[in-house]
Amino acid sequence: MTIDFKGQVAILTGAGGGLGRAHALALAARGAKVLVNDLGGARDGSGGSVSAAEAVVAEIRAAGGEALANGASVTDFEAVQAMVQQAMTAWGRVDILVNNAGILRDKTFAKMELADFELVLQVHLMGAVHCNKAVWPIMNAQKYGRILMTTSSTGLFGNFGQTNYGAAKLALVGLMQTLALEGAKNNIRVNCLAPTAATRMTEGLMPQAVLDALQPEAVVPAMLVLVSRDAPTRTTLCAGAGTFEAAHITMTSGVWIGTGADAAERLAEQLTQVTDRTGDSVPQSGAAQGTNEVGKAMQNVAR
Repeated sequence: MTIDFKGQVAILTGAGGGLGRAHALALAARGAKVLVNDLGGARDGSGGSVSAAEAVVAEIRAAGGEALANGASVTDFEAVQAMVQQAMTAWGRVDILVNNAGILRDKTFAKMELADFELVLQVHLMGAVHCNKAVWPIMNAQKYGRILMTTSSTGLFGNFGQTNYGAAKLALVGLMQTLALEGAKNNIRVNCLAPTAATRMTEGLMPQAVLDALQPEAVVPAMLVLVSRDAPTRTTLCAGAGTFEAAHITMTSGVWIGTGADAAERLAEQLTQVTDRTGDSVPQSGAAQGTNEVGKAMQNVAR
């Protein structure tokens, strides 16, 4: 079965280069009409020019595809709304949103200015919130939508010197979890992609031989699956150098300790059992935690 996007409209943010460009070219090659958004700023978010987006649009058109450029900052909700309206005016629908825009302001937490923390949250987290909010009523009305968040191994697992980036990227996973639940009734599927790719964002962070193996195009198959008609939902795929993994937030089965005066001491003694991952599960909603806790309490109280 060939994955195609004929008749579909995709909006991609941060698509003027690197991973976003690779995503845009791939979707267009498989039939999607693509709105290429890019502020055109530096890696740290400064500056701006629509020329990067226009260059990708030119590539798509040269290959026979249909595309439009947009230079909105995802931090500006009114500009994002205008971007979505641009797609609606041209093509009448929005089927796919790939939240890819991002910046880096790396420093250790001790040395980081709060302004750098807040700006990274604004671009990654609120940028995705703005874009999701702008397309949500459209996707609900047409009873179809595919939304992809770009998370990161930094958010999932941590990385020295990236507290701001990691906090923003894991927040996107939390956003996905609930949006997927709320969108299910109208066939809106929401997923996350954690890419490892050699882009402007990773220059200087890895040896050249490693960068050569981590071409952005190697991540694209995961994106195509996660925004396809048969896409899963609430799924986090990791991808890099042609390897694909899935990441899960799991919960151990836990141990009932009770609420006695010595509960803290008993918990400390049994912490190894509490954290034992044998038989752990992937909760289908946040309610699973309370259900497990109350269930164990009832079992033990009834004894």
